[in-house]
This record gives sequence, structure tokens and C-alpha cells, in this order.
Amino acid sequence: MPVARKIAFIGSHSVRKTNAVHSFAGAVGRSGRSVEVGREVVRFSPMGMNERATPEAQLWVIMAQIREELELRSRAEVLVLDRALIDNFAYFLRATKGQDPFDVTPLVARWCGTYDLYVRLRPDTPLLADGVRSTNEKFRNEIEKILDVIIPKFVPQDRLIELWASEVTDSFDWPSLVERLCGPSLPGDVVEQSVTFTPTLWD
Repeated sequence: MPVARKIAFIGSHSVRKTNAVHSFAGAVGRSGRSVEVGREVVRFSPMGMNERATPEAQLWVIMAQIREELELRSRAEVLVLDRALIDNFAYFLRATKGQDPFDVTPLVARWCGTYDLYVRLRPDTPLLADGVRSTNEKFRNEIEKILDVIIPKFVPQDRLIELWASEVTDSFDWPSLVERLCGPSLPGDVVEQSVTFTPTLWD
């Protein structure tokens, strides 16, 4: 199978990225296209996360993100990702205080060009505890400020859509976003495809 069209929902934490991923993936399946979902890799990290994550822990996340995308890229027509390399890079820069001790910036720059579409979700909803992610508003704001700086540098603007987290609802026009990524559906009867969550290295 050819390499999938790749869309990533990006942003800081608790901005309804996972909800958006599932809603969009369902719309892709209803359009008759096969779809694979990539999960947020930091949740599988053996090295910790959130405010106290070390530079090494965030390096693990960057490498794991790339590895997951390589693993899943040819399993369906569309790959829908819960984060991209760019937002994981933002957490890395916070942990390193803006330095790049492992010289990953060139890799990040090259890899950011492999996505067909980004959807940045901006926070306008309360932080909710999920047992994993931080509920520290200051921490989330710090990540947002870093994203404001690095997204214009690394993400092609013609591939970026921005939404408020509160717009992620069942009434959002997900089919139009599918068409933006994939083009119009082919004429004829559409056979709905199921959403696939293939086991990854951490399952």
C-alpha cells in the first residue's frame, strides 16, 4: 500500500486532541477510505512526563513519535495522529530550557515536512484531570508560548488549520476536513471502513 495521507492534531495538553482524532478518523472511515490511528506516545514513556520530564525523557518521546509513524504509515490510506513531532519538540524545548543538547532540530525540521495537514487546537476549555496529564495551567501556557514560536518556523502555513478546543464537537464539519486532506470522495456507492488501532511497540 502507498504511504498514507498524514494528518496530525497538535497542541498542548487537554485541548481535546484525542476527541478530535476519533471524530476525524470516523469521518474518514465513513468516506470509504481506510484509516489508521496513531496514539499519543508519551503515555507509554518509561521515563516520566509533564512538568518534571527530563531532556532525555522528551528525547525518548521524539524518537518514539517517529518510530510509530514509520510503523503505521503504509497500513491504511489515511494516518490520523494524536500529536506530531512539532508539539513533542515544544515539550522537549521546555525541558531543555530552549537548548538542543542532542542536536535534534535538523531532524525535526525535515520531519515536519512529511505531514500533509496539521490541525492545531488552541486552549479555551478547562484543564481536566485524566490521571495522566498535568492540570497545571502555567505549564500548559508555557507549552503554548513555545508552540507560538516554533510552529511558524517548522510547519508550512498552507498545511496548517487552527481551531479552538471548544469547536471539537459532534456538530463540527468533519467531512469537509476529510475532503481538505484527501479530496472529494469517488463517485458511486461508498463502503464504510472501520477505524484501525493497530497494536504498536508498546502493546
